Amino acid sequence: MNKILWVDDEIDLLKPHIMFLTSKGYEVDTCNNGYDAVDMIGSTSYDLVILDEMMPGMTGLETLPLIKAAQPSLPVIMVTKSEEENIMDKAIGSKIADYIIKPVNPNQVLLSIKKNLHSAQLVTEQTTADYRSEFGRITAQQQSASTFQEWSALYRKIVGWEIELDGSSDKSIREVLSYQKNEANQEFSKFVRRNYFNWINQRCDEEEIPVMSHTLMRRRIFPEVDNATKTTLLLIDNMRYDQWRIIEPLLRGLFDITTDDFYCAILPTATQYARNALFAGLMPLAIDRLMPDKWLNDNEDGGKNMYEEEFLRRLITQSGKSYRLSFDKLVRPEAGRRLVENMQRIYDADFSVIVYNFLDILSHARTETDIIRDLTDDEASFRSLTRSWFEHSELYTLLKLLSERGHNVIVTSDHGTIRVDNPIRVTGDKETSSNLRYKTGRNLAYNAREVYEVTRPEDVQLPAGRLSSSYIFAYNRDFLVYNNDANKFIRYYKNTFQHGGISMEEMIVPFVVMKPKKR
Repeated sequence: MNKILWVDDEIDLLKPHIMFLTSKGYEVDTCNNGYDAVDMIGSTSYDLVILDEMMPGMTGLETLPLIKAAQPSLPVIMVTKSEEENIMDKAIGSKIADYIIKPVNPNQVLLSIKKNLHSAQLVTEQTTADYRSEFGRITAQQQSASTFQEWSALYRKIVGWEIELDGSSDKSIREVLSYQKNEANQEFSKFVRRNYFNWINQRCDEEEIPVMSHTLMRRRIFPEVDNATKTTLLLIDNMRYDQWRIIEPLLRGLFDITTDDFYCAILPTATQYARNALFAGLMPLAIDRLMPDKWLNDNEDGGKNMYEEEFLRRLITQSGKSYRLSFDKLVRPEAGRRLVENMQRIYDADFSVIVYNFLDILSHARTETDIIRDLTDDEASFRSLTRSWFEHSELYTLLKLLSERGHNVIVTSDHGTIRVDNPIRVTGDKETSSNLRYKTGRNLAYNAREVYEVTRPEDVQLPAGRLSSSYIFAYNRDFLVYNNDANKFIRYYKNTFQHGGISMEEMIVPFVVMKPKKR
């Protein structure tokens, strides 16, 4: 039973209201002045206080800070006769939970109490009911999805429900959603397997081919740059749509979001392939053939993403553009701080590009660091950690500065990540790549029904390398492990975030355009 303290100098006149609350299951103590209220709060544990603003001796506004000093988290509902704005501002500034204008109505009081004491429970119950009614529609949408746009719409809906249910105490309904998402990913994997070759080789109608990594610059980004005075492209490595959704509310006060869309990352959904393709405007096979000194295969030593700025400048020139370009790749926090201190070159550029690698680092840290694993033991906590990082990052500061200077901002990623939990065993020689979501090599052995296999890499515009390698890609939440020491690797990598394969999380990448709010 919740315990309430009602403080009012005319408390005797409020007996009908108190009896009404008692009938609803609340225990209500009363007093008629602020001094007694502070003493009672010091000696008794209350769940909520209803406090009259106009009392002789010590007013409600004078009593409120003493209550907060004794019990900082105790919700206080202020009751006032006055509708004067300055009184309400003072009350709200003193962190009241709610306020009610006299004469009070019993149902109005009850509603305010429910809002402050039971909102989480009520929201959980209503959200659960809403999702149950939506379950069938999501299933039908999954069964009928036949284009990338339709799959993107389904993914948007599923992510929306994930975020809605993050705060739910109903574990069973979250498990139902997880099952439904897993089922959707299985069907999405089949969809990609059926269509990927035709997309890459333009063997289908043009409207059926989604914007992909290697066409994103020409089809989506350059047109935005052409239509704005100043544009900044912010590419956050490894950012999934749910992570974008969790940081988006922080940016609503700075920008108007004019485009909230998706594009399709190429395979492998790994930085070496997808990001190079994005900046070069070319598939990896074309990069390897045109600029062989700037492409390294998986089994070759050296940095795999060292020429992104050069690729982009080449693409800009070939596209007949003459943008003044600035390009920054931020891998460590100190690089972000240095950029904040030296923003002028970004302000001077027509088109500025900022590659921010933190989420990639966070994903790997979750694999390698026990404390990060403990902090992010499920998808909801991983989203929460993403928001906490962003809110205190130099990236947030950068976006505030760009908004103040009137820059349009494009936010996207090169690929997403997925939490893996189902090991698939493969064998290969010592030259086989180490990625858990795809493998490339000469002597791969595997169950062809468990993976998407590409035995001729040129068929999907991928370099074979000097080893005439084939590629295999993991589906959904699978991860690829070698038979040697398999159990050791399964224990280490199960429930970690990986990328390189086929899933909605990895391939359906957010593409957002924001315009600064007018000031």
